[in-house]
Amino acid sequence: MPQTALQERHEYLTKTSVKKLICVLSVPTIISMMVTNLYNMADTFFVGRISTQATAAVGVVLPFMNVIQAIGFFCGHGSGNYVSRKLGAGEIDEAEEMASTGFALAFLLGLAILALGLLNLTRLSVMLGATDTIINDTRDYLSVILIGTPFMTAQLVINNQLRFQGAAFYAMVGLVSGAILNIFLDPIFIFTFGLGVSGAALATILSQFVSFFILFYGTTKGANINLHLRKIRMNAHYLLEIVNGGTPSLARNALISFSSILLNHTAGTIAGDAAIAGMSVVNRVMLFANSALIGFGQGYQPVCSYNYGAQLYDRVKEGYKFCVLYGTLFLIALACVSSFLSEEIVRFFRDDEAVILIGSVALRWQMFTMPLNATIVLSNMMLQSIGKGVRATITASARSGIFFIPAILILSRLYGLTGVELAQPVADVFAFLLAIPLTRSVWREM
Repeated sequence: MPQTALQERHEYLTKTSVKKLICVLSVPTIISMMVTNLYNMADTFFVGRISTQATAAVGVVLPFMNVIQAIGFFCGHGSGNYVSRKLGAGEIDEAEEMASTGFALAFLLGLAILALGLLNLTRLSVMLGATDTIINDTRDYLSVILIGTPFMTAQLVINNQLRFQGAAFYAMVGLVSGAILNIFLDPIFIFTFGLGVSGAALATILSQFVSFFILFYGTTKGANINLHLRKIRMNAHYLLEIVNGGTPSLARNALISFSSILLNHTAGTIAGDAAIAGMSVVNRVMLFANSALIGFGQGYQPVCSYNYGAQLYDRVKEGYKFCVLYGTLFLIALACVSSFLSEEIVRFFRDDEAVILIGSVALRWQMFTMPLNATIVLSNMMLQSIGKGVRATITASARSGIFFIPAILILSRLYGLTGVELAQPVADVFAFLLAIPLTRSVWREM
């Protein structure tokens, strides 16, 4: 890498106004998150034109796709924030070795998931919550998704490593290109070629291939760290650092997947396919609604980790306060609009009165606590970016695991379908109350 370019990036990340820096870096990450979640919603929209069963099948596979993402983010965040801290400290060789090691680990884990998934396709479909009426659609969608798994995990690693280096533009181009391609391919494969849910899955993995190659090319540009086989170091030091930095992401995404499976089983038992489809639509909408906040936080992450590595702690705190304040205000505005238009939002994806009734009520309940997500998400991002693995894992696990799992088990027994719809808002309140003391403890240390 050119030393001049590295020095310029160091000056940029440590001397530029924190607020200006976060805004500049968050624009491409917000665009990436919005477009990525838009193509997830496009899948739901186009599949919703097939049948309620097809919508439910895609919703059932969504938790498994979250598992794939969990592996990618585990390796990507685990290696990425370490790379950023080492670049901030001027230790270039270690940063290069970690980048290549994280990439290789993700690709190998993706291959393992591919092999195990295809060998246990029916069993996996049932485990994810597929009922007798949607098992065939679930198998068709899942079998195609599995083929692209190694490229999904690996491209998430490259994307996160580029972001943590401050190269948000390259990361954006890779993700957005694939997402836009997916939106165009969905109707062609589903309707023009008549492939149904298999067409939606095929559009997804082809888009992931494109994203992978564009992002890989981005690692060869400017001051970005190149990936080389000779730089791979599968030793205890780097693997433990990936575990420390990546476990919060793994816990968060794995628990999201497990909670989604639990939600599908519980909702399906109480109210059948309509409940699964309705909650699936709500989950997609919530992912999209939170995407701007997450993109904003991702603009903060390289600022946080790089300046923490350079021991500029006041800049770490200033960025956190800025993001939480404006993130909360944004979510308040979004929650008001979404609550008012809840029925129209669900109807857009599936014009089925049973699905609309269940989905719109669940969406309104989730909007009540949505503004709390700014503190929950930004606290987790800060703790993870500075290498506080245990506390970051606790905050990452709270919303979708520590509090959600007991909430849905208890509330569904007490209140039936209403309890299912209330579980996530209740979990959000407790996750917010937990995030505050964990964040304060790290501030005192800094």
